[in-house]
Amino acid sequence: MKNRSTANVLWFDELHRSDVDLVGGKSSSLGELTSSTDIPVPYGFATTAHAYRHFMDATGANDKIKELLESIKDYEDSDELHNTCTAIRKVVTDSKMPADLAKTIKEAYTELADKVGETEPFVAIRSSATAEDLPDASFAGQQDSYLNVQGADDVVQRVKECYASLFTDRATYYRHKQNFPFEKVALSATVQMMVFSKASGIMFSVNVGTGDDTKVVIDSIWGLGEYIVQGTVTPDDFVVDKESLEIVSKDINQKDIELTRLPGGGVEEQKVPAAKVKQPSLTDEQVIELAGYAKEIEKHYGCYMDMEFALDQNTNKLWLVQARPETVWSQKNKNKKNSSSTGDENVGNVTDAKVLVRGLAASPGLASGKVHVIADPKNIDEFKEGEVLVTTMTSPDWVPAMKKAKAIITNNGGMTCHAAIVSREMQIPCIVGTTSRGAAAMDVLHTGDTITVDAKNGIVYDGNVESIVAPAKKAIQPGEIAGNAEYFAPTATQVMMNLGDPDLADKYSKLPADGIGLMREEFIWTSYIHEHPLYLIDQGHPEKVVNMLAEGISKVARAMAPRPVVLRFSDFKSSEYRNLKGGDKYEPHESADLLGWRGASRYYDPKYINAFKLELKAVKKVRNEFGLKNLNVMIPFIRTVPEAKKVTDIMTVAGLVRSPDFKVYMMAEIPSNIILADQFNQFIDGYSIGSNDLTMLLLGCDRNNDTVAELFDERNLAVKRAITHLIKMAHKDGKTVSICGQTPSEYPDFTEFLVQQGIDYVSVNPDMVKETKHNISHFEQRIILDNATGRGRQDPTNYEW
Repeated sequence: MKNRSTANVLWFDELHRSDVDLVGGKSSSLGELTSSTDIPVPYGFATTAHAYRHFMDATGANDKIKELLESIKDYEDSDELHNTCTAIRKVVTDSKMPADLAKTIKEAYTELADKVGETEPFVAIRSSATAEDLPDASFAGQQDSYLNVQGADDVVQRVKECYASLFTDRATYYRHKQNFPFEKVALSATVQMMVFSKASGIMFSVNVGTGDDTKVVIDSIWGLGEYIVQGTVTPDDFVVDKESLEIVSKDINQKDIELTRLPGGGVEEQKVPAAKVKQPSLTDEQVIELAGYAKEIEKHYGCYMDMEFALDQNTNKLWLVQARPETVWSQKNKNKKNSSSTGDENVGNVTDAKVLVRGLAASPGLASGKVHVIADPKNIDEFKEGEVLVTTMTSPDWVPAMKKAKAIITNNGGMTCHAAIVSREMQIPCIVGTTSRGAAAMDVLHTGDTITVDAKNGIVYDGNVESIVAPAKKAIQPGEIAGNAEYFAPTATQVMMNLGDPDLADKYSKLPADGIGLMREEFIWTSYIHEHPLYLIDQGHPEKVVNMLAEGISKVARAMAPRPVVLRFSDFKSSEYRNLKGGDKYEPHESADLLGWRGASRYYDPKYINAFKLELKAVKKVRNEFGLKNLNVMIPFIRTVPEAKKVTDIMTVAGLVRSPDFKVYMMAEIPSNIILADQFNQFIDGYSIGSNDLTMLLLGCDRNNDTVAELFDERNLAVKRAITHLIKMAHKDGKTVSICGQTPSEYPDFTEFLVQQGIDYVSVNPDMVKETKHNISHFEQRIILDNATGRGRQDPTNYEW
């Protein structure tokens, strides 16, 4: 039996996604797809982290590297960083590969040749770092890859060069900024059968431009896929509806060059034949096939996925060559409906502003500033904080300049190019591929020009267009959060904050929020646990649910203490639970799962009650073992009064009993919650209005259905009357009312209505805390003044039933 922890090589079918510590994110993911799914993956093997550490120890490279890194005085000095990293890589490449390790790699290559029936097969060798693809740090792509490698000796040499690539300028800088000591990172080399690529590309199981997770985005080009990431070629872009697998949009771009394999090894750039330049690089059938794979992979992993594919020139077969968790939108658990933008909407108030350039909206945001055009990365030290970076395309070497940029605009690139990915991660407005929209940014924009960048719609305007940029001032600036001297007047209506990602709790705890009005438990499931609770119970690992939930919840409660935190128990729909590992066995197929087995109806159901008890144990652990008494809970989607009794009875048996220091709230999102509030009051301490579901059920509009989207309006009189009635009935029995829907974040006039009606709390997204705090102070002062002068500010509409 092979000892995996000391093996120097492991084959894909010996690996699973849990083996990140052994072979890194890329290799473990390829192993997971090979060993646990039917997704077509080119076969191969991976050298292990043990092999890397054996190399570093046997050659004495570790001590030399540590000394060189400690000599760096300023990581922002690109020359100093470059010279030091060059010296470090030379230390690695000049070191001789230990004989036993070289022998093992050569034997594995020979075995791979036997498996595929070729004497010396061509392989792709990609670096897979053990710290890449973490939820909060996108290390993927920071190390090098080598394509079309042939022969055992060349494979050994490229593996050593992969080791050296752990210390490229960009990888070293990135680790430093993410506070990762180099000793904690090991490198695996993935050695994989090379696909003779006719076309290739990248796809995401979420629209990375908008966060719309009902769509799959596929970018493809002719030849090898490296030119997509580099932004050398602007790819064809396809958007596919995840449910129906129908192509909802396609954007075919001019692709003049491609990177191709050479018969004797290596790769070279070639011109694309004229007849193919403007032709789609994938057929509709191939796009749909890929989208199906993306959907299946996302379901298997239980999170948004970032994937790479290749289309074989000889067989016309599609292969998946990489899959990893997506690292940006996976962290943005936004409870809002996202929509794609065609580029011209929502700009009616600026019709007189001159449009200079159009492109792809790659990272949403709004900014105005002075242009700085840089054609060569050697000049990035000239770039100053707060300028708008304009260039042909970025690469990892540009990161020091990118992090200073107010916005980024590129001539080339698609939604999955380097500029797009890094901008989304850094939350910098970014427009790419302007050449494909009519004019290259570098031909139109000049250093010193003042422009306005609308990266929501992919438009660059001349000058500082205040009517566009003013809303952008709502955005939280890191400096504001860290050291804020801004004054916020105390208000009777408290301003709470919605939060999904526990890892953001420390960052946002410095905002002037009165607590967390809605902590969404679902984020912990999809980002950390990934497995269905009943599956884990059957596997004998219920403690995983308790421990991981408690860990995530405690991060938020600890960061916000002593301010209150309200945790909403799990509110997945059956289709969402089914996406967790093992979920198929336990979840029904519901045609309308928004109205199905969700919320309270699960908690007392004999089929699910044991899973709910694990959630209760996690809450008890946080409150009793960790001592975080500021944690309270909320029950979602309670349809009937008897349901409220059943769930609170289960909580009582579990030792979670309402008391002055432990509050139990319920979501008010069903008409029955409003109509029977006087009866629900006996079981809870207060309500939190879920305006999305409440509006849907009051107006009969499916909130996920575009055909009735124009009728869906949370400010409808029916919704306002329902809220007014709830506040009145809750206050009669001393219960509080909050709102945690999106509406107060989007409509200040709706917030004013809520204040007028006497709502106790308004819970908004972090980027709206400060503005809402100021708004509420203003509204309350105005109400006091109007009442004192006898004018009043009653809405002419009667909100009483």
